[in-house]
Amino acid sequence: MKFEMKILAVLLCTAALGGCSLFSKKPAPAAAPVASAPAAAPALNTTPAAAASAKAADGKGFLPPGESGNVAIDSIVVVVNDDVITQRELSNRIKSVTARMKAQNVQMPDAADLRRQLLERMIVERAQLQMAKEMGVRVDDQQLDRAIGRIAEAQKLSVQDLRNQMEKDGTPYAAFREDIREEIIMQRLREHEVDAKVQISDAEVDSFLAAEKAAAAEQFEINISQIMVRIPDNATAEVIAQRRARAEEVMRQLRTGADFAKMAATYSDASDALQGGVVGWRQPERLPPVFAEALTKLKPGQVTPIIKSVGAFHILKAVDRRSLAEAQAVAAVQQTHARHILIKVTPTMSAADAKRKLAELKERLDNNAAKFEDLARLVSNDGSASKGGDLGWLYPGDIVPEFEAAMNNLKIGEVSQPVETSFGIHLIEVLERKSDDVSKERERNTARQAIRERKVEEAAESWQREVRDRAYVEFRTDDGAAANK
Repeated sequence: MKFEMKILAVLLCTAALGGCSLFSKKPAPAAAPVASAPAAAPALNTTPAAAASAKAADGKGFLPPGESGNVAIDSIVVVVNDDVITQRELSNRIKSVTARMKAQNVQMPDAADLRRQLLERMIVERAQLQMAKEMGVRVDDQQLDRAIGRIAEAQKLSVQDLRNQMEKDGTPYAAFREDIREEIIMQRLREHEVDAKVQISDAEVDSFLAAEKAAAAEQFEINISQIMVRIPDNATAEVIAQRRARAEEVMRQLRTGADFAKMAATYSDASDALQGGVVGWRQPERLPPVFAEALTKLKPGQVTPIIKSVGAFHILKAVDRRSLAEAQAVAAVQQTHARHILIKVTPTMSAADAKRKLAELKERLDNNAAKFEDLARLVSNDGSASKGGDLGWLYPGDIVPEFEAAMNNLKIGEVSQPVETSFGIHLIEVLERKSDDVSKERERNTARQAIRERKVEEAAESWQREVRDRAYVEFRTDDGAAANK
């Protein structure tokens, strides 16, 4: 009997609403009136809301047989052109966003403010989807499957694992698919209506670069070295005092002329101790405030007093100082075309064995007994092996520091000694170096992209407001009547 009642409810809902909103994300188009239920004669001045209103009986949603007329399962909240946003859709969106904000520890706004903001966002989305439909923008299931596959891959999951996770979190996978489909449709619409129409002139690029260089002239960075005396976890007051005494002894020796690099190698607990405590160039705003405050007061060659952090005592040295503009100019010149042979360290290939093997290969190269590209194809464990180890043109920061430092010390045509990095052991050869002409072009391309992103964002906001303003929007009160437009 219950099953029969459920089927009857579905049929009645379909007849009254043209597709029950209880079972679909969006109300379906209104169905023809049921013969046994006379329909009112249509008004001559039908508004866009009229078609949407046919999707729910008087805006109150479907009432199951035998239920009180005061209990509505679903209702229309807003009419957008010839479509509607229902209370169920709004509630689901509020629930989803609330859960995400709580998971990210974001402070929640007032419930009324959250509802208002989300409803406005849904209105804009609905208007955009209607525009996309009119323009014939579509995303078929094959395109959607590829997009979801990329989403799963980015999270290091299979599609099935992603599906299981969605359903575990209470989100039906079918609803998730349609949400992604709509996101792609709106993105394609925006690309057509906004992105493709944004133009950037050479004058804008010149102005951007001039402003950026003026700002860079006021900014600076410091070349830093450090000595760190670590404080063990859960250390007692006595242990902390001992560690401070060690730091004070280092400071005493520095004041009497001891070499900072030697002190770092002798006393520092940092990973860079054996490199003389070299940290490298850093902008003050990217350092902990207590470090930045102490360093910005120093002249090149000076050291800070002992600084205590949560887990260590630090002594920092300002090795050198330069403006950010100078740093960018230096970086612009250093472009290197290089190739390498990589042997990865594995349980069956120790670092010592890899170095020994590469030393043998270097000897063959030095004696012209082999070609670098042939050995790379035969031996290298890197993806560049098929290209003879060719890494293309490298810019500062493109590669790990150990590799870059060794490469920068090579002459053109010179092959390095085995170089160890986190990827394994390398032989490196420098093929050629370039002037800053290419860097200038890269700089302009980067500037052009930054300008484009800003202009697209501004244009997208303006376009969304236009879409919203052109849409017929009618808010409904709790009793289903139109509240405002």
